[in-house]
Amino acid sequence: MNFDWLISHPELLLLVLAPLFFVCILLEWLARKRLPASAQYRGVEVMCNLALATMHQLADLLSGLLIAKVYLWLFGWRLFDIQMTLVSFIVLLVAQDFCYYWFHRASHRIRWMWAAHVVHHSSENMNFSTAFRQSLMYPLAGMWLFWLPLVVIGFDPNWVVFAVLLNLGLQFFVHTQAVKTLGFIEYIFNTPSHHRVHHGRNPQYIDKNYAGVLIIWDKIFGTFEPEVATVEYGITKPVNSVNPITVTFAEWRDLLKDLGAPNLTAWQKVKLLFSPPQTAHSPNHDPVDREQ
Repeated sequence: MNFDWLISHPELLLLVLAPLFFVCILLEWLARKRLPASAQYRGVEVMCNLALATMHQLADLLSGLLIAKVYLWLFGWRLFDIQMTLVSFIVLLVAQDFCYYWFHRASHRIRWMWAAHVVHHSSENMNFSTAFRQSLMYPLAGMWLFWLPLVVIGFDPNWVVFAVLLNLGLQFFVHTQAVKTLGFIEYIFNTPSHHRVHHGRNPQYIDKNYAGVLIIWDKIFGTFEPEVATVEYGITKPVNSVNPITVTFAEWRDLLKDLGAPNLTAWQKVKLLFSPPQTAHSPNHDPVDREQ
């Protein structure tokens, strides 16, 4: 396999990186005795995480066939012809990471998107296998929309998808409690410490540290929170299941139930879809004004 082939088939990047991921999981498991209870590997949950990753990967491969056509169509209307050099690749990585920040922030602040993203947060444990905990519903939730500006600007769609998946691949390494802090790296990059905060349901940690690779976006846009108190992992409305189907669709079920509530106007239903989650993640926010 050469690099040109991988750029032509960027959707396979995470599969190529999979052996490295499993080596890290093995090393973390071997070090488990010095890690807290919330970092331990529990067989049924690991199997659930692997099933969720497989379902997510298959959904991405299938939906990618249609999304690729959209990207290629928009690429025909690109503003610039950007030749991929080392400098333009670095620019693409930074621009993609900026877009990822807003995708990730939207996934916590828009209930329609949270219905997909909540899968990743529903575990009350944090170890490398937690990174596999992804939703097959991301294409429906609209994740792919956030990379459209990069294609319109003039970045080749294959390179855009490669940058997106490289970003996601690098995020695997922040899902651990084996690494405490990383010194000066903490000021610029997303680290395990920063990402542990993001997975916390402690009041001060909810909706913080949306970073993909660069933590600077959180510091610029006011969503940064350092790790101080011990992190309590999970969500404020636990799923309490290791069935991957239940984990995937629990919030979609609740969303449809709320949409079907009697006496809701069309506008209230729109607000419910696009306002921040209520009990699922932000218990003090009521996304729908139910007063008639």
